[in-house]
Amino acid sequence: MSEEVLDGEVDLDEEIIELIDDNENIIKFRFLDVTEYKGERYALLLAAEPNDVVEEDEVVIFRLNEAGDAFEPIEDDNLLQEVFDFYQSEAEEEN
Repeated sequence: MSEEVLDGEVDLDEEIIELIDDNENIIKFRFLDVTEYKGERYALLLAAEPNDVVEEDEVVIFRLNEAGDAFEPIEDDNLLQEVFDFYQSEAEEEN
């Protein structure tokens, strides 16, 4: 999924974030959180409505660019898993 969603300016204060995939389809996400891992910031998103690209309970992770105003896709599956595992461990520590 991460390589599919490429365009979209980020406004993390918005309730729904709309991104455009390679086929010009708009995919709506709900903002879950931002986490910092190894000096980079990552946005975690959830599907806002059913679609053919993202499962309802699937977390989608994007790197935030340096200005924090655009998503960058992550193609490294190992990095995606590391960021997700890190986020989960941080969330568990807070609870």
